[in-house]
Parts: sequence; structure tokens; C-alpha cells
Amino acid sequence: MTLRRYGTLFLFFLILLSFLAPLFMGPANEAVAPPFSKPLWLDLGSARPLSFNVKEETLSFRWNDKPPTTFSIEGTVSFESPPKEAFLLLITPDRIYKLADFSGGQYFNVDIDSRDVPLKFYLGLDPFVDLPSLVFSERGEYKLTVKSDSEARINLKVAIHVGRWGLFGTDQRGRDVFRLFVAGIKISLLVGISATIIASTLGMGLGLLAGYIGGLIDSSIMRVIDVLLAIPTLPILMVISGVWGRGLWQIVLVLSIFSWMGTARVVRSMTLSLREAPYVENLRALGASTRYILTRHLIPEALPLLLAQMALGVPGAILAEAGLSFLGLSDPLMPSWGRMLHEAHVFGAFTSGAWWLIFPPGFGIVVICLIFMGIGRKLEEQADPRLKESLKR
Repeated sequence: MTLRRYGTLFLFFLILLSFLAPLFMGPANEAVAPPFSKPLWLDLGSARPLSFNVKEETLSFRWNDKPPTTFSIEGTVSFESPPKEAFLLLITPDRIYKLADFSGGQYFNVDIDSRDVPLKFYLGLDPFVDLPSLVFSERGEYKLTVKSDSEARINLKVAIHVGRWGLFGTDQRGRDVFRLFVAGIKISLLVGISATIIASTLGMGLGLLAGYIGGLIDSSIMRVIDVLLAIPTLPILMVISGVWGRGLWQIVLVLSIFSWMGTARVVRSMTLSLREAPYVENLRALGASTRYILTRHLIPEALPLLLAQMALGVPGAILAEAGLSFLGLSDPLMPSWGRMLHEAHVFGAFTSGAWWLIFPPGFGIVVICLIFMGIGRKLEEQADPRLKESLKR
């Protein structure tokens, strides 16, 4: 009962989050920190990342923690006249590192990353050495300076990363997992609701047609339903997704084609019971057309049950989309929850203990499915009060 009571409010909160959060955050696919950075709250007492905007020729700062994961320096350095000798130096408590040579030029773009192999070769180091651990091995005063015989104009951004980022950390590409999680809300709801609406509309139409017209049409529709229900759905979805493409709407269409049968059977059974009702017989005796009876009486009667079936169908569509995405059959640029689980599996998060890549999308899928199941059960009870009475017993 608690889930049913607060599930709708939590669903509205997720929808609001999916639309408002991107306004205050960067793109979901943007790299923001080193890969596999843990969430900040896992180790509150450890070092914090540092970021500086350098405008002067010398930047001084203290480092009193264990070595960072990575560091980077980006920006521009220009000179009034080409210097004979000019270098970007990082002065540590135990040695001096020459990070870049600006001699003989006037304008330079700086893009230094401690993970770059060319940088390690330039420093005369082994390509497999952990450069941040070597550079920041000592605690104390550090200086970043541009040493030259010409006046320099400096615009650099220095970032020192400590292997932790944000609420949910980062994935294998250095992307913020929280941003991906928020983007996945919209994708999962869009696929689940769209596929269910299309499938429910198709199922209602065919169910009404089979139940009211009867005869050969009824038999043909029911045989098609029996055949589709007998086909293993996942392999067929995999084949069709591979043939039609991996776009969002291709997945919605594929899911819709194999999701309408249950709704059609439920609506057909209800139509069969109403077809012989006295008021329907009276309408036919008065000369009412089939279209009038269906649109003005039978469809309104079916709507409460149809809404319940739609709500109960959303979890199946979300799980199916997550399954296809987990198997790699979705658009790689579409940050869905299933895609997040797929990439976490491919890049070894399941075996390396990077649980912050697995828990958010898995939790989101479970919660969304439970919410819609609760809404569906509630709508079923409203459509058929006997279900509510049976639950009370």
C-alpha cells in the first residue's frame, strides 16, 4: 500500500528530474573525470580534486594528500615576441619536470594529460609508469611556472583529479553516471509508454473486432494471437532489431508488434460478455450501427480495463528495451539504463567491483517497473471492484 500511495508521486519526481536536471548539468556523454572514478561520498576524508585558472607566470599550491589519479593542463600560452628559450615547468619538492617547450614560437595551444604516452616519452619515462604517483609522490609546495626570456600571456586551466566524482562516480569513459542515469529516465519512460500505447491501441481495436463481429474474423485473429504467443519473443526481437536498425523508434515499433496480444484477449473476452447484454440488443433493434455501438458504448466500457492493461504493460516494455540494450542492440549514443548495464558488463564493472555503474540503472528499472505495476493494480481494482474485495479477504 505504501508503494501504491507514494509511487505516483515518485514517478512525477523522476519525470521532473529528467526534464529539469539537464538544464543545470552538462551533456550526458561528456567526459568529466577519470574513468571509473568512485562517488565522492565513499571516502569523505580523502583528498579533494583541485582546479585552477592560471593567468600569471607562476602558480603555487600545496599538495598534502596521497597522489591523485590524473592531472591535466589545458589552455593557451602566447608571447610578445618568439622567445629563444621558454618552458612550462612543474616544480615539485624533489625535482623539476619540463612539461612543454615553447622555444622559437609565439602562440601555443597546451593540452597535457598525465595519461598521454607521448608526454611520458618526452619526460624520458617508461610509457607504463604512473605519472601522477611519480610527480606527486612528496607532500609540500608545488609550482607551475612558464620560464622564458619574453613576456608571456597565459591562460591555462589546471585540473588534478583524485579518482572520485559526483553522486554516482564516472563510467569507463569518464562520463558522470548521475547524468547518464537522469538521461535514462526519459529514454526508458518514452520507450515503455510509447510502445504500450501503440500495442494497447492495436490490441483494443483487434479485440473489439474479434469479440463483436465474431465468426471467421474472430477465429483468424485468435489464431494469429496464439501463434505470436507461442513464438519466443526475445530471439525474434533480437533478429528484427538487427534487421530494422538500432534507433529509438525502431525499438518502440518492434516492442509494440509483440506486446498487443494480451490486451486483445482481455478486450475480446469483455466484448463477448457485453455483446449479448440487453442494452446492446436494444440498440441493435433500434437500428444502431456497429460503429455507433462500438464507439459510444463498448469502447467507453473497455477504457478502465484498457488503462489498467496499459499501466501493467509498461514494465514489460521497459524490461524488454533494457534487455535489448544490454545485449548491445540499441543505439550506442542513446544513454538508456539498459545501455549503461551493457557498457558496464563489457568494460568489466561486474568483475572489478565498480558497483556504482550497475546499481543506479538496475535500481531505476526495478523502481519504475514496481511503480507502474502498483498503478496498474490500482486501476484494475477500480475497473473491477471484486478484485479489491478479494484482496481484503
